[in-house]
Amino acid sequence: MYPVPNSLSPSRVESFLSCPLAFRFASIERLPEPPAPYSTKGSMVHRALELLFTHPNEQRTVATAEAAFQQATAEYLVDPEFTLLGLDPAAQDAFFADAWVLVQKYFAMEDPTSVRDIGLELRLEAQVGSLTLRGIIDRLELDAEGRLVVTDYKTGRAPSANYEQKSLAGVHFYSFLCQEVIGQRPAAIRLMYIRTGDVITATPSEQSVKFLTTRTTAVWKAVEKACLSGDFKPKEGPLCKTCSFQPWCPSFGGNPELAKVEAPVRFAAPNPA
Repeated sequence: MYPVPNSLSPSRVESFLSCPLAFRFASIERLPEPPAPYSTKGSMVHRALELLFTHPNEQRTVATAEAAFQQATAEYLVDPEFTLLGLDPAAQDAFFADAWVLVQKYFAMEDPTSVRDIGLELRLEAQVGSLTLRGIIDRLELDAEGRLVVTDYKTGRAPSANYEQKSLAGVHFYSFLCQEVIGQRPAAIRLMYIRTGDVITATPSEQSVKFLTTRTTAVWKAVEKACLSGDFKPKEGPLCKTCSFQPWCPSFGGNPELAKVEAPVRFAAPNPA
């Protein structure tokens, strides 16, 4: 039996749907996980763009972005999310070089001087019954008519057409939060895939918001049932090959009950020299 969470975010919803056992390890038992280069790089690029947008519109130039990137670099050089990657000097140089390429590619997608942003890394939460839904919006802005637009940066590759709707689940979640907290449903939600230059846009509707709350409530009930029964089943899929909890997964011959003891030891930060 495990404590039932009283809040859910888009990432936690997708985590449970991808693999209930990995969800238990990460979100219920809160076991440590080693950082991954792709996610750390994504976080750093997000930080650089956040810093860029703290400047007045007319100052949002490539030169300002470079200064923002340098600040983000300085922050990450001492952040465990980066230091625990254990990159050698050559790999570290390649990491930062690629991150800067991504920041530069952003400028090919839109002109930041024309963006009417009203919120950066905006934290919102709303109640659905006894459940708190929460999320962090990369950028909330106004379009030419003064309507809300949610923009989410992605540093990976855009999904195929068959998976576009699944990729939009998170930003539909944000449209619900805007409607509940701000009192206005966004006119558009956008995913900006910076590496490839692709943009996926959707228009939230009353039906999509209702589906979101229905789906999330169903997921939470499944989480509650798993917590009360202690039955978090593993779910094999493409993410297994990069899952840090694989050593304790029964699908790979592991014992889940050993994870609470062994994971903190295996993923402990090394002592400084």
